Amino acid sequence: MVNRSSRELDRVFHALADATRRRILLQVTRADCTVGELSRPFTLSPAAISKHLKVLESAGILCRIKDGKFHRFRLDTRPFTKAQQLMEELTSYWQQRLDRLENYLDSESTSKQQKAR
Repeated sequence: MVNRSSRELDRVFHALADATRRRILLQVTRADCTVGELSRPFTLSPAAISKHLKVLESAGILCRIKDGKFHRFRLDTRPFTKAQQLMEELTSYWQQRLDRLENYLDSESTSKQQKAR
């Protein structure tokens, strides 16, 4: 069975995989926005924007705040924590691998230079 944490992480990466959703998130980092404000820069229908917002909400990245008859969206960065931890682990892994490769290539180069003398 897939654990809950894995599904949450999958939702975050799925939400971030789309360029439109990333642009929406950038808008919301500046200020809470209504659906109308979020849809202005796009040539998408309000229904299409709403679908993107639902994906972001289901990932927990956006939260909906009722403001009278309007709904505003606010960024919630908490779901990014596990994604950031994963990315840091992968970065560390690959940095170590590249460092070992660099050391190997340096030793091979030194070895060939010594043999050439």
